[in-house]
Amino acid sequence: MLKEPVEEALNEQINAELYSEYVYLSMSAFYEEEGLPGFASWMRAQADEEHAHAMRIYDFVIERDGRVTLTSIDSPPTEWSTPTDAFKEAYEHEVEITEMIDDLVALARDENDNATENMLQWFVAEQVEEEATAQHILDKLKHVGDDGTGLLMIDQELGQRGDTGGNPGGPGGDASDSTVE
Repeated sequence: MLKEPVEEALNEQINAELYSEYVYLSMSAFYEEEGLPGFASWMRAQADEEHAHAMRIYDFVIERDGRVTLTSIDSPPTEWSTPTDAFKEAYEHEVEITEMIDDLVALARDENDNATENMLQWFVAEQVEEEATAQHILDKLKHVGDDGTGLLMIDQELGQRGDTGGNPGGPGGDASDSTVE
């Protein structure tokens, strides 16, 4: 059974992961509007991944005989000055999520909740990957700057994530494939 402070914090993390889904969906819509379907597809796949993260915690809370409490989700930003600015915000958002996961691990340790700490280790590793991937793409964007050709090359590369024909995570797709080299 979950202790109350851990249950509350896990519920907050579920909300944060669902907000992350909203952020990435909003970025996907932005990139569609900008005529960058590869970026849009990548962000949509990322949104699917964030939803899966929320559900992983949701299922854990239920498995531990806790109560899931869903709260309202804030509206995400909808506009960015440039495609690079949107990705910079994605990276900064992942850093914030990492800090939240680190705080959860510390709380689980303080509460001597080994099962929660063990479950959270998956998220610790996942956040290392999330930050590294976003930073890698952001570095590429910084190199190409406003060069349209470079931006289109990155767009084409990002569109290969899951290669689902516009339906990341759908039939034939794998929204969990977040690596882009």
